Amino acid sequence: MEELKAELDRLVQQLKDADEFIERLATLISVYPFNEYEYIISTLMGTNLLSLDDYYELRDEYIARNMYLYLFEIIAPRGFGERWAQGHLKELVPELGKPSRKLDPNYSGQYDFWLEADHHKIRIEVKASRAVDFDSHDPLYVKALATTSNKRFDMNFQQVKPKHCDVFIWVGVWRDRIRYWVLASSEVENNKYYSTGQHRGNVGEGQLHLKDDNIHDFQQFEYRSTGLYQAILDAYNRQISR
Repeated sequence: MEELKAELDRLVQQLKDADEFIERLATLISVYPFNEYEYIISTLMGTNLLSLDDYYELRDEYIARNMYLYLFEIIAPRGFGERWAQGHLKELVPELGKPSRKLDPNYSGQYDFWLEADHHKIRIEVKASRAVDFDSHDPLYVKALATTSNKRFDMNFQQVKPKHCDVFIWVGVWRDRIRYWVLASSEVENNKYYSTGQHRGNVGEGQLHLKDDNIHDFQQFEYRSTGLYQAILDAYNRQISR
């Protein structure tokens, strides 16, 4: 968004009545789908400062930088965490299955996926979050960050229960990229950033903040989407070897 705004501001300054236009823009009333960007672009095209080909290029570059911006428009936490994130991982790792009492007599919703591999039965918990400007109070889709941003962010993975699963998969979403971390349950529980007692009385539950100033500490657990299946097996082997 910053790059698009900078480019449009540069073109606006070339208008003959730039100051007057900026004043009109400040008092502009926006009603979907007519907003300030539609107003700026249509004005620039009407004055030939922005050609149709230039517009197409501007649009294509913006889309390329914001491939996953639509995920910041999902308001309901369950809609993002359960429906999108779990569905997304199921597409990447088709072997993941939904747990049930038939597969695990002790199952009562404690974890999200079940994977049978190498004669092992692996319980997997998924946590997902989005990188947004920590210092902004704008809607999510406005304060969504790109991976190149230097702004502060804080992705809080909540209701983490290490005793109830074998492997954790964390999904982090930026405007332009989705990143994945796979950890053994014990690696989360013993991590220095993991804090217990998120809610009073909830024994064995905690949270972990993945932030701009500590994300590099988790580099060893980050994997490409194509390597998630093997990453789950490796994390499970680390778990049972402890």
